[in-house]
Amino acid sequence: MKKKNKYSRILLKISGEFLKSDSTHNVNINFIHSLTQQVQVLMQSNVQVALVIGGGNLFRGSELAKIGIRRTVSDQIGMLSTVMNSLLIYEFFKKSNIKVKLFSSTSLEGLCDRYRLDTVNHALQNGYATIFCFGLGIPFFTTDSAACVYGIDIKADIFLKGTKVNGIYSSDPLIHPKAKLYNKLRYQEVLKKQLKVMDYASLVLAYEHKLPILVFNMYNPKILHDIFMSTNHIGTLISE
Repeated sequence: MKKKNKYSRILLKISGEFLKSDSTHNVNINFIHSLTQQVQVLMQSNVQVALVIGGGNLFRGSELAKIGIRRTVSDQIGMLSTVMNSLLIYEFFKKSNIKVKLFSSTSLEGLCDRYRLDTVNHALQNGYATIFCFGLGIPFFTTDSAACVYGIDIKADIFLKGTKVNGIYSSDPLIHPKAKLYNKLRYQEVLKKQLKVMDYASLVLAYEHKLPILVFNMYNPKILHDIFMSTNHIGTLISE
């Protein structure tokens, strides 16, 4: 990566679904290794990387609420799931000699640091990857919302949302093979078309604070490199 990077600071959101067990381990080791290698390459090119890891492979608050658990408690269980996933990624980064710090929206003494913008900015500026866990620390908000808030707060150049498909489609491409893949969308279009890429609150936050969102297929083992270096269009960009 000798060319100037498109973005100097990114917020990368990874769904917990990517960490689901593969055939031989309790977690998807191959995906974690791929993510680690890709982040390492970006950081070697002076890209400042912040991450939010979802917890859907363990528990989702909205799903637990459906079986009768109070929504506040079910969301707390979901937020704790993000802590476990974040600790896992943190440890793999450390093993690969990636400088990394783990921050939480609430006090988790002995596990990670409490989120504070000045501390996070200092870490990013000094070559540390930063991982944000426990969501926003309050119920009724998704990890997408948390990622948007953190992305806005740290003034990320872009919110990178890794998914299992190549971008945003007019309908579910797994059900409708002829669904249209959008290259670019305005925030208002996503809201008006009710395209299910992230929750309403997240989109409104991004729209109000002009945080661009790129939706792409995270299963591609070189996708982050391609986003920064390829001249070909990748994924779906949501912006003004």
